[in-house]
Amino acid sequence: MSPASTGASTTVGAVSPVRSSNTDSRMTPGGPGYRRMSFALFLAGVATFALLYSTQALLPLISGEFGVAASEASWTVAAATGALALFVLPMSALSERFGRRTVMTASLAVAVGVGLLVPFAPSIGTLVVLRAVQGAALAGLPASATAYLAEEVRPKALITAIGLFVAGNSVGGMSGRVITGWVAQEWGWRVAVGVIGVIAVACALAFRLLLPAPRHFTPGSLRPRVLLGTVRDHLSDPLLRRLYAIGALFMTVFGGVYTVIGYRLTEAPFSLPQGIIGSVFLVYLVGTVSASTAGRLVGRLGRRGALYLAGGTTAAGLLLSLAQSLPLVLLGLVLITAGFFAGHAVASSAVSKTATHGRAQASALYQSAYYIGSSAGSTVGATAFHAGGWSGTVTVGLFAVLGVVTITVLGSRAARVAARREPVAAH
Repeated sequence: MSPASTGASTTVGAVSPVRSSNTDSRMTPGGPGYRRMSFALFLAGVATFALLYSTQALLPLISGEFGVAASEASWTVAAATGALALFVLPMSALSERFGRRTVMTASLAVAVGVGLLVPFAPSIGTLVVLRAVQGAALAGLPASATAYLAEEVRPKALITAIGLFVAGNSVGGMSGRVITGWVAQEWGWRVAVGVIGVIAVACALAFRLLLPAPRHFTPGSLRPRVLLGTVRDHLSDPLLRRLYAIGALFMTVFGGVYTVIGYRLTEAPFSLPQGIIGSVFLVYLVGTVSASTAGRLVGRLGRRGALYLAGGTTAAGLLLSLAQSLPLVLLGLVLITAGFFAGHAVASSAVSKTATHGRAQASALYQSAYYIGSSAGSTVGATAFHAGGWSGTVTVGLFAVLGVVTITVLGSRAARVAARREPVAAH
């Protein structure tokens, strides 16, 4: 399926007319509404990741209060990401009918409401259930946001716009963990997640006030047969399948590393306090930079070249993190974070460009695979850490990176075969 360079609608089964470059009214960098749109979706990304991973840096404290192992406490993360993975496709269908902005606003409202209840969870079971509800609510954000961008932003600026949204994710993930780390050190994990809930409320309100009303959205149908047909079309596309697998594998690495790193840093030889461990997540700033520059990276190396570089950077970081030196471990986390966010931005933007119809569903399938990878990384990474220490978690991550490289190689071979067949077909 060739990349879409027209104003194709993301509604199920509908395609809008092709616009000439002279009459294209979609947003471009520096144009009317672009900055408001970028900042609004940046804040949505901040709220989403801050809420979604609000317990991740606090797992050692949660384990201590409820008397559970790392593998059990990790479900407070895995339940949220797993529920998001399950609900992202249905929520994307709702966005086709009721609009991207409406669904994103409702999703944030429910998620922040649940976020204010999380600090009062009386047991680990209740906490996991609340986190699952929160993840299901947040499912309305990722696919709807990328579909909104595909409709409202010109194709040449799409990867940059999506990169900014992903950068918001990285800022949310970083700030949430840093804030919770220091707050929890003084007042406990319950106050820490409460503070994140309040911050998310502010982000949600600003998002709704700033996001421009959609101008190129056409309501679609909620008919299950039409939706399933669109999903079947996307899953039958080899390139989209490869991109979905790449997103899942990158997130397997990231989910495993950041779920377990708090446990590792509380143990010898590091024995760091909770506030310092939370500050380690400042390395997310590297992800903000790598995600926002993904467009330039693809321009220089091509999509597959950018994925090779992202995978190699991630693998180098994993190996470096095995060191018993804190500076080397931190450098390893920097490389893992840079590689992950670059790979994620490249793959997610490629999905939006590849899908010529039903972009919300195409993005939803990517997000579903992505967060299944997060859940798998959280649980498998924590289990591997329990069984074999940090080297076990690193081994899981290296196998995931090997999968990324293998899939990209297979994609390159498929592209070469297709290129050789085209001249023959022309005759």
